[in-house]
Amino acid sequence: MRSIGELGRDSGLGVSALRFYDRAGVLVPAWVDPVSGYRWYEPGQLEEARLLARLRRAGMPLPDIRLVLASWSGADTGLVRKLLTAHLGRLEQGLSDARGEFSAIRALLDHRENAMTSPRTAAVRMPGAAADLAAALDAVRFAVGTDPELPTLGGVLFDIEGEALHLVATDRYRMAVAYAEVAGHGQGRVQAVVPTPLVDAMRALLDGEGPVRLSVDGDRVTLEVGDRQAGGQCPDHDFPDYRRLLPKAVGRRAVVEAAAFQKALEAGPVRSEGAGAPDLSVLSVQDGGTVTLCADGDTDPDRVAVNRDFLLDALAAGGRDRLVLELDTPTVPIAVRRLDDEGTFSILMPVRLED
Repeated sequence: MRSIGELGRDSGLGVSALRFYDRAGVLVPAWVDPVSGYRWYEPGQLEEARLLARLRRAGMPLPDIRLVLASWSGADTGLVRKLLTAHLGRLEQGLSDARGEFSAIRALLDHRENAMTSPRTAAVRMPGAAADLAAALDAVRFAVGTDPELPTLGGVLFDIEGEALHLVATDRYRMAVAYAEVAGHGQGRVQAVVPTPLVDAMRALLDGEGPVRLSVDGDRVTLEVGDRQAGGQCPDHDFPDYRRLLPKAVGRRAVVEAAAFQKALEAGPVRSEGAGAPDLSVLSVQDGGTVTLCADGDTDPDRVAVNRDFLLDALAAGGRDRLVLELDTPTVPIAVRRLDDEGTFSILMPVRLED
């Protein structure tokens, strides 16, 4: 007999996923300890669990998976083959439809790219100390994307408008925004995506002293701190319109002591949805604004799961002893905010739980 942990390890299914499939009647353990409730599986169920993992990775709906597993050990494999063929047909049709939609979207992009664009120019100074811009960069650096297939996310957006400089970074699963005050820019909005190596070079300059000046000239960005400077070319990519991604409504709010909450996350319960999946922290905000970490088996319908490492990064980048967590429904991003700075915050995409 295999324990649920051993079956999860050998099949590639997470323990929480196996519990879900038990409750759904898809893969029921051979024996459940009546005292502890611990699940045990027969050796032959390993093949079924591996088959289940493959079907889920292929995106087969749960009702069809149930039929496949029920028919798998029978002599007549006709139903299994029909179910596999039908699902493959749906996938191929979906891919064909997606290709058609992508072709239409690319045509729209081609039309936009051929339109006339005005050159990007801006020259501003930072009325505060270099430390202000350094703190803003520190607040967003953790969220920069590293996917080589998405080079436009591999840097920090410098968004200058009026007397405001917004710094933005995202890797699709999290986004960080920081604000710094600027002076001397009387024109329209100017944006530049500064690649990561140049961002880090700029950050190194900001440990020094002297007036801070930032300039954008076409595809070149330069930061001057005193008599030192760092500059370079920016990629010819448009950053996503981050303003459309910002949370529009405040859900449940809780003020946390950042250091204590970090320790609780590191030592608290985690969930994993399968081999290679990140550790998840499942959060819930109780009456009175207290955040709790949910253990396995918690059935709170409003609990929100989030990548634990991402949440730890956001808390560290918050740069304050006390921070505000905003949670809503399980499908709405989590926000981590400062109490004293509304312009600097991060948002994290929630992770859908199997059960």
